[in-house]
This record gives sequence, C-alpha cells and structure tokens, in this order.
Amino acid sequence: MTTPTPPLHIGILLFDDVEELDAVGPWEVLSYWTRSHPEDGYVVSCISSDGRAVTAAKGLVIGAHESFADAPALEVLVHPGGGGTRLLMRDPDHLAWVRQQREVVPLMTSVCTGSLVFAAAGLLAGRPATTHWGAMDELRRLDSTIEVREDDRWVDDGDLITASGVSAGIDMALHLVARLAGPDRARQVRRGIQYDPQPPV
Repeated sequence: MTTPTPPLHIGILLFDDVEELDAVGPWEVLSYWTRSHPEDGYVVSCISSDGRAVTAAKGLVIGAHESFADAPALEVLVHPGGGGTRLLMRDPDHLAWVRQQREVVPLMTSVCTGSLVFAAAGLLAGRPATTHWGAMDELRRLDSTIEVREDDRWVDDGDLITASGVSAGIDMALHLVARLAGPDRARQVRRGIQYDPQPPV
C-alpha cells in the first residue's frame, strides 16, 4: 500500500486595503482547479498575518483560512496589490516575512502593486517584472536595476512571476495552472469559469 502524497499548498496573501480582484481573481482560478482536479495534488488557501478577516479596497470583507504562524509550507505564494501595499512596502516586519518566504517558497508571484513589495524587499533586483500601469515609475524608483516590462500582462522569470494590474491576476493564475498541471488543464479551468474576455467597450 502506498502512502498518499500530501498536497502542495498555494497561499494567497490577504491584508487590509488589498485590491479585491487581485486576490479573488486568482482564487477563482486556483480554487476551481484544485477542487475540480484534486488528482493534480494542489490545494489553495488564503492567509493573513494574524489569521483574521481583512477589509479590502472597496469595502469587501474577506476571511483568511490561516495566519502566518499557522500556514503550511507553501509551494506558491500569491502576493496581491492594492492601496495596502504602500504600507506593506515600508513595513520592516512584512518585508522580513517576504524575504523569509523567498528562501523557502519555490515560486513567488505577485499581482498589480504586489510587485512593489517584492521590489522593496529586494526580490526583483536585476530581474524583469511588471506592475499596474499607474505604478511603473514607482517600480523603477524602488530599484533601477529592474527590467520593467510595461506591455506584458505577466512576466514569468522562472521562480518569480509578476502580473500587471487587477484582472491580469486571472491571466497569471491560468498561466500558473498551465505551468503546474499543463496547458490542457488550464484550458479546462478557463472554460469552467467561463473566462473569455471580450470587453463591451
């Protein structure tokens, strides 16, 4: 009899003033995937520093599954953006936590201004990255060695992926599924959540 392999954990960070879709967009993609295809061996949960709910940028209250202390070892970390990143990128405790995750988490990802936190923590030095269109200059100011890619929806640099603003987190999460479980699985997830962008305006 073989012992079941423990699932690999994907954590989506939550914090006050997080941009809703930065977190919930990847959650929709990744939770649909992991719940519909548990055989792929991944689970996803939301984490906050103290394990409590957060109030997002537009007033939505979002609950966390775990605190930093209680969260399992992560295979992937998703760091969303939003107004709250302006505090986090100047918070030495949070930056220390991000650097600690960098040492043990195989794949770090960000959405929108989450990349500003990564830059402030020193994770993007000498690497290609993107962010929300309105924060490109801020990303450059944080670290002039970053190769800022303004036109990319996401930038995959191996063990670190950055996505541009808000809805780009959905695209990044689908790319993540393709990386971890193959393009066919990602297409199944895209169809399952009926994601087929055709802007009406």
